[in-house]
Amino acid sequence: MSVNVMDQKVTDVKVRHDFVLLFDVKDGNPNGDPDAGNMPRVDPETMQGIVTDVAIKRKIRDWVSVTREDDPACQIYVQHRGILTHQQKKAFDDLGIKDELNNQSDARAWMCEHFFDIRMFGAVMSTKKYNAGQVRGPVQLTFARSIDAVTPQDLSITRVALTKEDDGAGSVDGEALSGQMGRKAYLPYGLYMAYGFYNPVFAAKTGVKDTDLELLWEALVNMWTIDRSASRGMMACRGLYVFSHDNEFGSAPAQDLFDRITVNRKGDVEVGRHFRDYEVTINLEELEAGVTCTKIVG
Repeated sequence: MSVNVMDQKVTDVKVRHDFVLLFDVKDGNPNGDPDAGNMPRVDPETMQGIVTDVAIKRKIRDWVSVTREDDPACQIYVQHRGILTHQQKKAFDDLGIKDELNNQSDARAWMCEHFFDIRMFGAVMSTKKYNAGQVRGPVQLTFARSIDAVTPQDLSITRVALTKEDDGAGSVDGEALSGQMGRKAYLPYGLYMAYGFYNPVFAAKTGVKDTDLELLWEALVNMWTIDRSASRGMMACRGLYVFSHDNEFGSAPAQDLFDRITVNRKGDVEVGRHFRDYEVTINLEELEAGVTCTKIVG
């Protein structure tokens, strides 16, 4: 997917954008909580499902890393099991910086130029060694929250092979006497909504280009396709709606624009188990002056 030429408004880096992301999960765990045995995250008061902004950004980073691997301007700073100072060292080596105290701004500019996630999300790079300062990113995301309450499930599963001969009940003549029991957490279904914001004032400082915004929308739509796993179940983008303003500070409050998009379970559906069990309503009547809405998915 790429943003159509007709939708150039959503790639204008000089104006503010507020956006709504809808995605769902079926028979999977969209974001496990390590403090709860990796069960799906929930709001304990409402039992609505939660997916953190960090988890969503991880998927965006992974999409960019896989699809733009050879683009020197789209490296990823926060990598799986990466060492951040090793990334910062690249700037100092490439620029030939010896005096770390007086060249921090040069290193910071280099990092913004070469790392997509620093340009878009920002980063704290004020480490003792290879100090590249801090960057406030123009793109911010909220937690995603499910439309309805979810019901986390914890199933028992059986492992038929052992890692070592003395695991479980042991083995005889090289053959395991029994397997081992395990657990698998999942949700039968959940439809989630998250909100996002793009600030062109910060983007001007990090060097965001229109291709970066196009890549962001591309990632939000397609990132689930490279995140498939048995634990994730079936996940997909179900809606991406971008409210674009005609200036850098915005023409209307984000919350008023977001309230124009509502998602409700259909009246004849008792328990939602598919996206078609829900109805998405977009009210664009008397839309605030200076604001346009682009439906990229939906």
